[in-house]
Amino acid sequence: MSESSYSPRLRTGVILCGAGTAGAYQAGALRAIIEAGIKIDVIGAHGAGVATALAAAIDGGARVWDEKGPWSAPGLRHAYRWRTGLRVAFIGLAASAVVLLSPILVLVLAAVAYAAAFVTALVSLTALSAWCISLYRATIDGLFDPPILPTVIPRLLVLAVLIVVAVLIVSGVRALRQERSRRRVLGAFWWRLVAFPIDATEPVASFVEMVWTMVRGASHEPRPAAAEIGRRYVDVLADNFGQPGFHEIILAVHDLDARRDLVGAVLAAPSRSAFDVRHQGPGPREAEIVDFTGPQRALLMDFLAGALRLPVVMAPALVEFPADSYWRGERHRVCDRPELVARLIDELAGIGVEQVILVSPAPPPAVPHAMRAHPIDLRARMGEMIRSMETAALADGATAALSRFSGVFVVRPDHNPIGPFDFVGTYDEASDRQRTIAELMHQGYADAYRHFIEPVVAAGDRLEVL
Repeated sequence: MSESSYSPRLRTGVILCGAGTAGAYQAGALRAIIEAGIKIDVIGAHGAGVATALAAAIDGGARVWDEKGPWSAPGLRHAYRWRTGLRVAFIGLAASAVVLLSPILVLVLAAVAYAAAFVTALVSLTALSAWCISLYRATIDGLFDPPILPTVIPRLLVLAVLIVVAVLIVSGVRALRQERSRRRVLGAFWWRLVAFPIDATEPVASFVEMVWTMVRGASHEPRPAAAEIGRRYVDVLADNFGQPGFHEIILAVHDLDARRDLVGAVLAAPSRSAFDVRHQGPGPREAEIVDFTGPQRALLMDFLAGALRLPVVMAPALVEFPADSYWRGERHRVCDRPELVARLIDELAGIGVEQVILVSPAPPPAVPHAMRAHPIDLRARMGEMIRSMETAALADGATAALSRFSGVFVVRPDHNPIGPFDFVGTYDEASDRQRTIAELMHQGYADAYRHFIEPVVAAGDRLEVL
């Protein structure tokens, strides 16, 4: 999809939309855009795009789309898994069910043994028939003398249930403590045990490590705290504005406690003035923007952690604002939301961006007779809902962008079976084969050429070497 024409003379922004595996698609599309020589002035991002934007903004995009880069790292195969405590509890419940059903299994074994004895007797295999019956009798004797079945089995069942409850309690307490918040938690006790079902630790750790690897350079010093990594990242980017491969960035997350969208930015002086133009005294604008080039630069990694967490199913990240900020040192919970693309469009228009490229892994809305099998796996079902919301949010954002920019270009797949949580790939019914994250990255690269570079830039012969 494209509206109007592309011009290399206009101030250009790229907005990366989508959660989870969306980052791999965005990395491929951004690679094509950069390799084609298209001038990028500002990168806006929310969700998984924040990690890609942070890398691309300091000339590190090649690390993101490399075949051995973070989106292909083996550790990401375990990203967004069910919380460890819940997985252990499920295994315990499954074991309890097996123990509970063991008397029924004995009856099934009896039926099989006597059926086998009857069949063998019909074909005159008397010895084999007698052996089947004697084997079953020996099994029964072993279960009831000593009395294993009536005494040991109930004890094993009680023990398994106690282990499951203990695991849930420990896991729930740890999940609440990891939020680093001492606020009261409202709700029934069992909800505290369940807490948030999906763990976002793995993708956050991987991409914080990626940022640290880029900003430390050739140094081998140990990784500092996340706040220090954020400070050093901002210093590297701010000191290199105007150099090839360095871009201004605007990042967005949602503040659950303030019920506002937070927008953080690392911008050059002219753009920073436009970004802060309404930043006059206390008020809504000051409550929603974070200038990372100022005292709040330590919050950059908190924005990354929040952007990689989806609402409801994952524990939000905590952002502790400085004491001299609008929020006076408060701790707020932040996460991603699909509709942040509209906020990014508004912010890019406000700093003078004249044409925008929207990159999203969400395919277009479906047409008649395009329904497919729906998943019964809860994790896959949640991913399906998120992807559907991303499609609607992108459509609304693209429509709103038409009135804000002279050119609006959308890079998206015509078909994408890989959901936000499918880091190990997924089976694609349409092509009857397994699809992988590496293929999704290559698809982003190809879609950028097919939907934007070839039909808009190359066809118009407007690409210049700047």
